[in-house]
Amino acid sequence: MSGKLTLSVGQYSDRGRKEINQDFHGLCIPEEPQLGSKGIAIAIADGISSSDVGHIASESAVKSFLDDYYCTSEAWSVKSSAQRVLMATNSWLYSQSRQSQYRYDMNRGYVSTLSALIIKSTTAHVFHVGDSRVYRLRDDTLEQLTNDHRLLVSADKSYLSRALGVSEQLEIDYQALQIEEGDLFVLATDGIYEFAAARFIVATIGRCRADLDSAAKLIADEAYAQGSQDNLTIQIIGIETLPQPAANELYQQWAELPPPPILEARMSFDGYRIVREVHGSSRSHIYLAEDSDSGLPVIIKIPSIDLRGDPAYLERFMLEEWIARRINSAHVLKPCPPARKRNYLYVVTEYVEGQTLAQWLVDNPAPELETVRRIVEQIARGLLAFHRMEMLHQDLRPNNVMIDASGTVKIIDFGAARVSGLAEAGSANVQPHILGTVQYTAPEYFLGEAGRPCSDLFSLGVIAYQMLSGRLPYGAEVAKSRTRAAQRKLRYRSVLDEQREIPAWVDATLAKAVHPDPNQRYQELSEFTHDLRHPNQALLEGRPPPLIERYPLRFWQGLSLLLAMIVLFLLSTNTLVK
Repeated sequence: MSGKLTLSVGQYSDRGRKEINQDFHGLCIPEEPQLGSKGIAIAIADGISSSDVGHIASESAVKSFLDDYYCTSEAWSVKSSAQRVLMATNSWLYSQSRQSQYRYDMNRGYVSTLSALIIKSTTAHVFHVGDSRVYRLRDDTLEQLTNDHRLLVSADKSYLSRALGVSEQLEIDYQALQIEEGDLFVLATDGIYEFAAARFIVATIGRCRADLDSAAKLIADEAYAQGSQDNLTIQIIGIETLPQPAANELYQQWAELPPPPILEARMSFDGYRIVREVHGSSRSHIYLAEDSDSGLPVIIKIPSIDLRGDPAYLERFMLEEWIARRINSAHVLKPCPPARKRNYLYVVTEYVEGQTLAQWLVDNPAPELETVRRIVEQIARGLLAFHRMEMLHQDLRPNNVMIDASGTVKIIDFGAARVSGLAEAGSANVQPHILGTVQYTAPEYFLGEAGRPCSDLFSLGVIAYQMLSGRLPYGAEVAKSRTRAAQRKLRYRSVLDEQREIPAWVDATLAKAVHPDPNQRYQELSEFTHDLRHPNQALLEGRPPPLIERYPLRFWQGLSLLLAMIVLFLLSTNTLVK
């Protein structure tokens, strides 16, 4: 593998025996860094022949797909990015038909098929609706990857059962395939594949491998010669070279910049004046500094001395700033835009004048319920900003939450975050196994499962529980429970006690938020924060926790008293008998 994705391409389109060409096709091969983060997009579309605006529909479908896909966030997965774009395109085409004179006859509206291929890293992502086709050619075998969404009425009559612009709702076929160098993909409309035999296509591509444009024209000419009455469009994509599975040029900044020296107070460094060290650990060194140009206080984070020879660590170190630049939330730490060229590897963020939630809990060991709600709600807003970008924080804990002087809560430290778009790019360096602090880590991580938004919600639930009780809902047992059977034995300890006025329905809310089974948890942050303020009748109707869980001390005191009374009764009875 070469370290870069390269393709060979052949394309051809002709109106054939029809008056106009209602097919449309295109592809986009971007430059880096989008080549690594978004991949190469190819699309083909066929407007329905019964419509006078079919050609407009097919052109709009392909152009909007190729343009809008590259405008989506690099943090989104390929699947999510493409599907959102296709949903928007479908809505636009459907609205155009509804506003036209053919709003009650969709067979004459803005309707088109679409088959698209996105090749990112070593994976081909196939999106399909309608009856255009995508094939893979490997080892002289032509494999059809898509299913025709066509309803057969008779031997010579059929209708599209699914297409862009037919309905407000759109169901898109999707699959992801691992690819190899030498693979070929063929995208074709029905005017091609219904008349050009598979063996002819395979033989022609094999004979014209060095000139795929010629191969595409020869296949179209064959379909025409065999009597095709439809438009003729075909695309042939050859995989020439693939990147290394762990290569991602977005995160190679560390290879170009040397690590900085250990910084000291009053030292000048890259246009900053170091004020003092804020925190030092085996993972990083954090300093309060002042920008020499603006005079504003900033935080500078430099990589650990001991880990500077670890490429995976350095890659994750730079990932933090990349993530911060893509999230816009008042409750997530902001990076400082680079004002000067950097000469060393480090991260600069805003300075939050305040304290961590961990220190705040030391200073406020028994906060009011309303105070807990306000803090939890702000953390939830920050997490929601991550989740909307298809990111998981994965290390939410009191030390990674800051509270400033105004009471604003901010999530900090993104070193454990998971980004769906990067996971697809195949960079193994940026995704270690268990990343968070075990006391706050969701149980599914200990089973080797991938996290999901409700995994971050579990961590938030643990924090809320700790703020109200001063302890953890399962103690240290979660980290020890590495099988489903062990996790089923975990027992939630009620947050209710005699010292604090906490409603029972709040306890039920927390129990649901930190349930060991992710499927039994809240799936939305908004549901959790809502139930912290409003009694959930469904939870209240559930059975209350056993007495031993709600009041363990009183339970054992009462049991001991009962046993003592029984012993005294038996002794007195024995005395009477004598």
